[in-house]
Amino acid sequence: MSQESFHVKDGGPPLTVALIVDENSNPFEIGCVCEVFGVRRRAELGRELYELSVVTPGGPVSVRDSMFTVAATGTLADLDGAHTVVVPNRPDVESPVRREVLDAVRRAHARGARLVGLCTGAYTLAEAGVFDGRPAAVHWQLAADFQRRFPEVRVKPDVLFVDNGDLLTSAGSAAALDLALHIVRLDHGAEIANAVSRRLVFSAFRDGGQQQFIERPVPATAQVPLTRTLVWAQQRLDRPLSVAMLAAHANTSVTTMHRRFRAELGTTPLAWLTAERVELARRLLERGALGLDAIAQRSGLGSGANLRALVKRHTGLSPSDYRARFATTARTHS
Repeated sequence: MSQESFHVKDGGPPLTVALIVDENSNPFEIGCVCEVFGVRRRAELGRELYELSVVTPGGPVSVRDSMFTVAATGTLADLDGAHTVVVPNRPDVESPVRREVLDAVRRAHARGARLVGLCTGAYTLAEAGVFDGRPAAVHWQLAADFQRRFPEVRVKPDVLFVDNGDLLTSAGSAAALDLALHIVRLDHGAEIANAVSRRLVFSAFRDGGQQQFIERPVPATAQVPLTRTLVWAQQRLDRPLSVAMLAAHANTSVTTMHRRFRAELGTTPLAWLTAERVELARRLLERGALGLDAIAQRSGLGSGANLRALVKRHTGLSPSDYRARFATTARTHS
């Protein structure tokens, strides 16, 4: 099923999301789903984006080594009408998922629901047999085990998340927020996804292909934070920017700048600049009727041809198709 079939038409009712919580589910991922999809009417948006229900296979369940108990108001029967189903994960991947949960996941998949597996939720989807040879993200520490147990699934161990349209998976715990915001972006566009991320005080967007394992050495107290240079560059995306200029602003060498980007962001300075420029271009495409050449200039992408190529590479859509799908001028907010 294509990603387009899951796009939300503006002005309609909120999408229904069902979160399955089962024995030993991880509370971090539960919290991520509740924070992104569970907040009701948002003051900054003036409308509800999602309607979340939390379900259990039957009665209260103990989560994460019996730290606490979740007594959900929903049951597995609620999955039958949900647009998006978030399947359970658990720290002990050796323990099989309950048969009734797997049957409910299979029914949801058969009727065309969007299935989301956060971290070890990929194991639940694989046990349900819904991957059909497609790629999946999984925590890098579990990649070899997952591939051994489910050889029919194409594991991508170095990415934050994988989007198959109707089947989405994320890597380690923090990547759950990345995937959740990616889903908001798909459903409602970059502007709304950015508003949600600002409320969460979370990075606006990390691409799913960004590497999963990032070294985070403790910086010396006298070291100038990289954040200041990132903000400085974001304010000048329409101007020429080079790695040497970033290094000069951070008062460091080009070599050190490359090393810090790798350590702190898991990417290169130029790749980060390109991603930021594409992100700005996407916002401009959504906001109004600027021509492609003007958007290319304002975002620092140079030419309309370069804009077309990079937007297509990052979103799978041409700029005109992206604008037709996400333009805010076509939206009505209640």
